[in-house]
Amino acid sequence: MNNPNHSSVAALVSGGVDSSVVVHLLKEQGYDPTIFYIRIGMEDEEGYIDCPAEEDIEITSFIAKKYGCRFEEVNLHKEYWDNVVSYTIESVRKGLTPNPDVMCNKLIKFGAFEQRCGKDFDRIATGHYATTEVIDGTTFLATAKDPVKDQTDFLSQLSYAQISKLMFPIGGMMKSEVRDIAHAAHLPSADRKDSQGICFLGKINYNDFLRRYLGEREGKIVELETGRVLGTHRGYWFHTIGQRKGLYLSGGPWFVVKKDIAENVLYVSQGYDPDAQYGNRVDLLDFHYLSSPIWEEQLNAGSPVDVKFKIRHTPEFAQGHLIRTEQGVSILSDQRIQGIAPGQYATIYDNDAHLVVATGQIG
Repeated sequence: MNNPNHSSVAALVSGGVDSSVVVHLLKEQGYDPTIFYIRIGMEDEEGYIDCPAEEDIEITSFIAKKYGCRFEEVNLHKEYWDNVVSYTIESVRKGLTPNPDVMCNKLIKFGAFEQRCGKDFDRIATGHYATTEVIDGTTFLATAKDPVKDQTDFLSQLSYAQISKLMFPIGGMMKSEVRDIAHAAHLPSADRKDSQGICFLGKINYNDFLRRYLGEREGKIVELETGRVLGTHRGYWFHTIGQRKGLYLSGGPWFVVKKDIAENVLYVSQGYDPDAQYGNRVDLLDFHYLSSPIWEEQLNAGSPVDVKFKIRHTPEFAQGHLIRTEQGVSILSDQRIQGIAPGQYATIYDNDAHLVVATGQIG
């Protein structure tokens, strides 16, 4: 496939295998992308930083030279701190479970970058495992071929304008195919491990990050059903609803099922009361459609809509239906689900688990 309309393309490259292969594929398809590396390591007024950027930049620079592409670094430290890091700290302080990766995509990679550089290009290409599909002239975000690597839930807060401009060259491939291409092209990132964890933390332990900004405060761990004190914790902000590990209690498994923010108390359960640990209903705040309000007429008529959905990053979809309520919109799951955490985002797909139709924050 050539580039008959000579579209200008900005390729966001991190130095990993996925985004490196994106450049290879774009060149094969006749594009001449400009490569951008976004610096978003953590840094504050005290100079606290852990950004493994140098190796990433070295590989990205090599890729640019190999394929004859212009290469630019874009420093978005301040935008990252003001938006994503601050959002994460404040969410945890309120007892919510944040999703910084979702906010990073919305506000930084396709937000601040667009305002700084992306606006000068027709398209933006990334190494995300996702696809787009045009139906009756409307562009929808859609799932990737590889269900394990699919990242549509991390992209579910994007606007229609952002989705319409994006290209996902590897979205129709399995991860193994991507690595095969990287090996065949002798790319230095061919055997690099996939990045893990929250995007801005790098190698920093998440609890160490929270400890730096929120400190520690001892509180009680209480069994929900009996009121029995089982132990102590170092601050409710280190724990999230549904969490099992890190409680260090005997006689488990124990799950965090409730938090008293004012009193700094964690309530845990072994599942004696299923309602404490599992639920069928997910109430949504700020429910909105990504591309088109295709279910609005049905919801307004009081009819439920069959959907697939996710409330966390996982290859599996849950089945349920969407309903309109006096408060807004809710998902009623066909099966009881564990760990419904306020602050996280629910990603709502069509009943074929292909198109990402809507999203909302769990209330």
